[in-house]
Amino acid sequence: MRLTKQPILLTLNNHLIDYPTPINIHYAWTFGFLSAMCLIVQLITGIFLAMHYTPHVDLAFVSLEHIMRDVNYGWFLRYCHANGASMFFIVVYIHIFRGLYFGSYTKPRHWVWVVGIIILLLMIITAFIGYVLPWGQMSLWGATVITNLVSAIPIVGNQLVSWLWGGFSVDNATLNRFFSLHYLLPFVIAAASLVHLALLHQDGSGNPLGVNSTVDKISIYPYFIIKDFLGLAIFVSFFSICIFFYPNLLGHPDNYIEANPMVTPAHIVPEWYFLPFYAILRSIPHKLGGVIAMISAIVILGLLPWIHTTEIRSSRFRPIYRFFYWVMISCCILLGWIGGMPVEEPYILIGQLASFYYFFYFIIFLPSLGQLEKFLLEFKRSL
Repeated sequence: MRLTKQPILLTLNNHLIDYPTPINIHYAWTFGFLSAMCLIVQLITGIFLAMHYTPHVDLAFVSLEHIMRDVNYGWFLRYCHANGASMFFIVVYIHIFRGLYFGSYTKPRHWVWVVGIIILLLMIITAFIGYVLPWGQMSLWGATVITNLVSAIPIVGNQLVSWLWGGFSVDNATLNRFFSLHYLLPFVIAAASLVHLALLHQDGSGNPLGVNSTVDKISIYPYFIIKDFLGLAIFVSFFSICIFFYPNLLGHPDNYIEANPMVTPAHIVPEWYFLPFYAILRSIPHKLGGVIAMISAIVILGLLPWIHTTEIRSSRFRPIYRFFYWVMISCCILLGWIGGMPVEEPYILIGQLASFYYFFYFIIFLPSLGQLEKFLLEFKRSL
């Protein structure tokens, strides 16, 4: 039977076998493939965990202990899912930083970038509500603190908080609706990922040089498929070390204590992958201002295609940009560290300075640097 008479096979062939790929892309482009693998792991393990989890405040914590102790390979499913969330964010963050370094957000791939940032936002929401499900101390109080931020919205804030909680506090109704959303949103992320991939394949992948490589392409199979699977093998090895030797390394100790609304933890912090945004939130000494700054830190990434003012994509040809890019990466790491520290000096001041540079980089530096590079280029041509 001819391939052309099978639309599904033809589509798979066009996107997975004969898809033309720039010949000079390297392993930094593997993280998009690894992101898809992480999503598949989260979907599969999440479905099996949901079969044994009980979304009730009196039984949620116990049901997790049942999964860990009584369900065959339940410990493996839970550790894969819990650590898989961290692996997912590691891979996606590297994927985003690669896009920033090589200018992957510029036209004609600007909508690919925007959909990618929407996926990041959906991931953050999904991971946050998933953090509540173990119903440990940090789950309860983290949910209480973060959902209370909605009350900063003028006029309707308190009503929205009550709607999120399903009552007057984080309780059984909250846990039930968070479980439902946590089960649903990964499938929304999967659908958005397909849109992300379709938009990417419409104009083709970029390359490290940031130039048009229409004529210098080869099929993705077998060359880059083999490269991606080598990257996957290395990633699985790293993931396995975390699961089998350090399964609780990234978990907060307080979350292994059953939730108690009568006892407040000494220091309430979210998961590590939220810490940079949490640090920005805390750096603003105003509740509504902090919420706006935290949301803006994500939204501003989606606006990069329109903030960008230069025709040069890759930072390989932009030494000034490259220096400030690495300063920005260091700033993000610093914000992550600050987010886990107590709200006191000197952490408050350091967090405010790092937050200022984060927004300065995107709002002031990127547009002005593009104009400066254009001026210098025209000046050189005139000589």
